[in-house]
Amino acid sequence: MQQAALYPIRFSVDYPDRELNRWTTFARLLLAIPIVVVLASIGGGTWQWTTHHGSSGVAAAGGLLFLGPLLMILFRRKYPRWWFDWSRELSRFSNRVSAYIALMDDHYPSTDDQQSVHLDIDYPDAARDLNRWLPLVKWFLAIPHYVVLFFLEVAAVFAVLIAWFAILFTGRYPRKLFGFVEGVMRWHNRVMGYAFLLVTDRYPAFRLSA
Repeated sequence: MQQAALYPIRFSVDYPDRELNRWTTFARLLLAIPIVVVLASIGGGTWQWTTHHGSSGVAAAGGLLFLGPLLMILFRRKYPRWWFDWSRELSRFSNRVSAYIALMDDHYPSTDDQQSVHLDIDYPDAARDLNRWLPLVKWFLAIPHYVVLFFLEVAAVFAVLIAWFAILFTGRYPRKLFGFVEGVMRWHNRVMGYAFLLVTDRYPAFRLSA
């Protein structure tokens, strides 16, 4: 009963109950540049060019798979497992990079190991668990979450800034600030899983906690 009540997207970060590296904390944005470039290279990008006729084109590559799963759910009632695995692993990697930038872990983000950042997503049985028409409107239904998350993520930036000073002076990440930033990331992942990964029809809760 308790397991059935769990939301299909679950996120947590292990609290670093130890002294964090002050030097890497101080230079975090600089140190994160290489792994951010790696993430950007596989996380999607847009290119625009101009021809001698003055016309331009736009192409996108990589990133979370959205249109493919949407069409498969809509027309075939299927969610290909390899598409699901790709989006899940890319989401995990993206969250490890985000947690590193947010000073929640001073270990450099791995491209494959989960490290201290845990993102679990249940693989859906599309024919049984997913309404074939909802993927067309989930992005729209999630608009209230986008509004709330905008303000929460602005607050999280200030929380990380305060944590940066705290770590430099004490070596510790204030636990309440850590819990808040973790909660914002958890909320963000639930909304992404619902509206864009399309792995569940259960509407995300408006809460920071699990």
